Amino acid sequence: MSGTTDARGSELLTIGETMALFSPGIGALTEGAAVTVSAGGAESNVAIGAASLGIRSAWLSRVGDDPLGRLVADSVRRRGVDTTLVRVDATRPTGLMIKQPAPSGSRVYYYRAGSAASFLSCADVAGVETPRIVHVSGITAALSDAARELVGAVLAGALTGAATSFDVNYRPTLWPSQDAAASALLALARTAHIVMVGRDEAETLWGTATAEDVRELLPDVAHLVIKDGSAEAVEFASGKVWRVDTPPVDVVEPVGAGDAFAAGWIAGWLREEPPPARLLGGHHAAAAVLRSPFDTAVIHTEDRS
Repeated sequence: MSGTTDARGSELLTIGETMALFSPGIGALTEGAAVTVSAGGAESNVAIGAASLGIRSAWLSRVGDDPLGRLVADSVRRRGVDTTLVRVDATRPTGLMIKQPAPSGSRVYYYRAGSAASFLSCADVAGVETPRIVHVSGITAALSDAARELVGAVLAGALTGAATSFDVNYRPTLWPSQDAAASALLALARTAHIVMVGRDEAETLWGTATAEDVRELLPDVAHLVIKDGSAEAVEFASGKVWRVDTPPVDVVEPVGAGDAFAAGWIAGWLREEPPPARLLGGHHAAAAVLRSPFDTAVIHTEDRS
């Protein structure tokens, strides 16, 4: 970790908080239970997934000057992601989350108030080398006013020449109200080149029942990708629409599948694959994580065909 702005010519840059992750596995968190310690964060998950597909990926964030911060940065770096843009904050801690996994949906407890990454700001991208694409999410936008300004600046072109990707990633517990989230996330989405959102997520936020309804809200987004769970994924681009059914998969644990989908889709976009191929790539990447008890998994390039 350092303050250098050299990320070695990365194709993909992701920005956001990654926390230390404690999980007891499938079973209750009780006294004496064995706990797995790892790292978890939406944006670093995307970078890790893309790196496993051969994309030169970097992750920008802040961590505390503590053992958990070192664990987080080392964990992401070991998975092939450039972490030279991760800054160490000597006065604030690394965020922590505890996950109780279950096939029907995990319950996650966050301890991130006042964390180092919640103080991410526009200053963190000053002088950063422009990647081909920069990916941010609504999670970062919910951390603080300064972090929301950072997301807005990135989507507005702070990294001149980079395509901008925004995953809505609505987390109710991070927002003061659903109305506040709906307004802020819609405004941010309207400025992005690429937007990814779950169909059910969009319905919760904006009352849109179908993918076409979401397109009406976001008519000017160059690539609008709507994930509809086990049914399909849809992409609107260049006045056309493509749909690819979701392949069946036996779910072990669902957390991280959306991030993996984003990684698979972005890898296809960077390789200039046609929309059906990159949607299928997103599906296969998500399936790799759905079959795993972890938030990330090695995504094999051959699985994309």
